[in-house]
Amino acid sequence: PLRVGLATRPLVSSAVLAALHAPYVTDSIVSFETEPPGEAEMARRLAGGGELYPWLVAGDETGTILGYASASRFRPRAAYRFSVETSVYLARGAEGRGIGGRLYGALLDTLAAQGFAQAIGAIGLPNPASVALHEKLGFAQAGVYRDVGFKFGRWVSVGLWQKPLAPLPAVLSEPRPFAEVWNGG
Repeated sequence: PLRVGLATRPLVSSAVLAALHAPYVTDSIVSFETEPPGEAEMARRLAGGGELYPWLVAGDETGTILGYASASRFRPRAAYRFSVETSVYLARGAEGRGIGGRLYGALLDTLAAQGFAQAIGAIGLPNPASVALHEKLGFAQAGVYRDVGFKFGRWVSVGLWQKPLAPLPAVLSEPRPFAEVWNGG
């Protein structure tokens, strides 16, 4: 059975997350990084989420991490604080088993419960699997940044997919820390 939980140290090794992420850097246009982040950088990213931006992991009954989904600040200016950028990464061999949908769905549910209004997914194009996953989860294409990244000797565009997490009220409460709303998946 699949288990989804918060990615917290020491429960989840930053080295495991770095190893899972590395092929997305070295073998694809999914990540615009050109060097895979190491253990220290993944630990920094995990800690950088603070109390507002959760990282969730999916693992099997043996404790093997099959993927992670994370949230981060969409933009630094204060008016953007109700929007969040989201991503999901699966271990090689974990694709096509519904893990990404369950993991990403748990992240989106948590973000909605926290009080975020919009989720934004940025997808290096072409990436039909990621587009399909986002659209299955209720995201709609919001735009394309054309030819903004240069990787593997070619220009790559980035599509933006957006999902409303809640109706947009005129008066807002600030997003709450994820620990206040996390129900354990």
